[in-house]
Amino acid sequence: MILTFNPETYALLLAKYQPKVITNDTENEQATLIAEELAHRTNRTSEESALYDLLIALIEKYEDEKYPMGETTPLSMLLHLIEARNLKQTDLIGVIGSSSVVSEILNGKQQISKAQAKALGEFFQVDADFFIH
Repeated sequence: MILTFNPETYALLLAKYQPKVITNDTENEQATLIAEELAHRTNRTSEESALYDLLIALIEKYEDEKYPMGETTPLSMLLHLIEARNLKQTDLIGVIGSSSVVSEILNGKQQISKAQAKALGEFFQVDADFFIH
């Protein structure tokens, strides 16, 4: 079945929901609720899909500007995983080396090697590429 796009139906959706550039958290929450409703709608029309895509673009633009993620580095990823799992520096000694090696890596004085990245990936059950520059 080929879905056709009806501009009049899309215009009615735009009039109903009135999407616009998001400027605050309240507008973002409203756009997110509409997008979630559309995302879970079975048999979504092509016009509804177009509105959904527009809302997602507006939400992402707002959130990227309001809540920038910053650059993720192998060290920041490692530190995040350690904190998220409530681990201590000593928990990594058997994974990536001696306590001095772990200390040097966590203090940014030594880069994570490929072998250590592989071991960290297995330990945290994530892709080893997270730990490689």
